[in-house]
Amino acid sequence: MEGNVHLLDLCRGYLDSQASLASKRKTSLQPHPLPQQPAITISRETGAGAVTVARMVATQLQEGSSANWAAFDRNLVEKVIEDHEMPQRLKRFLPEDIQSGIASAVEEFFGLHPSVWTMVQHTTETVIRLAKVGNAIIVGRGGAIITGDLPHVVHVRLVAPLERRIKHCMEFYHLGRGEAEKFVHDKDIARARYVRKYFHAAIEDPLHYHLTINTGKVSMETAADMIVKCVRNLKLS
Repeated sequence: MEGNVHLLDLCRGYLDSQASLASKRKTSLQPHPLPQQPAITISRETGAGAVTVARMVATQLQEGSSANWAAFDRNLVEKVIEDHEMPQRLKRFLPEDIQSGIASAVEEFFGLHPSVWTMVQHTTETVIRLAKVGNAIIVGRGGAIITGDLPHVVHVRLVAPLERRIKHCMEFYHLGRGEAEKFVHDKDIARARYVRKYFHAAIEDPLHYHLTINTGKVSMETAADMIVKCVRNLKLS
């Protein structure tokens, strides 16, 4: 719970600071725009620790900086709904393992929710908006492919051995062994399908990423340090 509260505080601070910057841009008499701020996308194998690492990175980049950083993982759904003025009841249609096939087609036919393509488009627009504003860490959602042409965005892929990922999910989500195995298997397939279907790309292709980090070989703290160092060394045009 403490981690979630801390994350919400970071996101509130991020949104407040961006609103303030937008206001300053409108009233500023300076002839030159404010410099572009970096952003990060994190793709992951299920259970590789992306949520934990993203929050560590946000905290590190926040320290000693006037810029507010925030990690958008599960809370990205809230941002999509806010951006597009969508009702809260649509939250269940926005995860990366969004339902597909006959069930989704039937519900769309009867007008029970917007088309899956519309939901993905809304999510994509929000990801691009966050990346262009900067100081945002976007977990999942095909972020590396969506923002692949933006030179100020660092793309990271987290991987780990299957057994380690299963154990992490057992601890992080309080699952039994069988539940964790199924969770990892189903999520990995769903995320790969999401990226393949909507962005025509392979999620595991290393050419999408600046860094691929094996959290079975290094600690999550070390993984966060590596990402922070990469961001700080990034040359922004």
